[in-house]
Amino acid sequence: MNGHRSSAPDLTRSFTDRVHALWRRLQRPVIVGLCGAQGSGKSTLAQASREHLESLGVRSAIVSLDDFYLPQAERMKLSTCIHPLLITRGVPGTHDTDLLASCLDQLVQPGYCDLPRFDKAHDTRANEVTRVQTPVEVVLFEGWCVGARPQPSSDLVTPINRLEAEEDPNCTWRNFVQSQLAGPYQNLFASIDALALLEAPDFAIVFEWRREQEMALRRQTGAGMSDAQLIRFIAHFERLTRWILLEMPARADWCFRLDAHRHWLTD
Repeated sequence: MNGHRSSAPDLTRSFTDRVHALWRRLQRPVIVGLCGAQGSGKSTLAQASREHLESLGVRSAIVSLDDFYLPQAERMKLSTCIHPLLITRGVPGTHDTDLLASCLDQLVQPGYCDLPRFDKAHDTRANEVTRVQTPVEVVLFEGWCVGARPQPSSDLVTPINRLEAEEDPNCTWRNFVQSQLAGPYQNLFASIDALALLEAPDFAIVFEWRREQEMALRRQTGAGMSDAQLIRFIAHFERLTRWILLEMPARADWCFRLDAHRHWLTD
């Protein structure tokens, strides 16, 4: 079906209504995973949904996978001991999964939780934290590979792009990322009560979406990646992003298909 475009408020309303219904049905704190390629609008949707839930009297918190990156010094150790490509934050294996698991657990238990914030400008964890009174009733857990499953091992053998072919010819980086996704990350994702996917029309659009972000950053700060740098950066995410777009739509609890302008295509 070609479908028709739906505005951003409609997507927020539909997503929030589903989250709210899940919480009411289960009658306990719930964790909702929100997956989507870079630039697909995950953070914007999560924030709008949280505000809507709060207006309904539902205590909510957002957990962003990006805030749990390992600091550059720790990734440097990985790049030295395992593979140079691990200096670049983003793929499974470059997050503090122990801290993330602890926060997800604390958010649904009485007390409080200090959520970290990652300072991307300085490539390290910020000193400031966000203290959340707990338990919250809804946790919105968003990230580009939240809920992802490992590929078949045989799929890793053939490079998917120039980065893999030239900088990971022996498949060491790919195998490490796969092992991390199959281990600690699956343990994290097991806590998710419902998984939502913002489904990009294809991988090619990810460059355009991410480029828009870099252009905005350059306008605001004068800094940002060039197109060449951006192409190389996105190549780190290509394999798993393509795999998510291939296999997740059929099993996600809620799948929102987007067009190239990030409009929701309702059936």
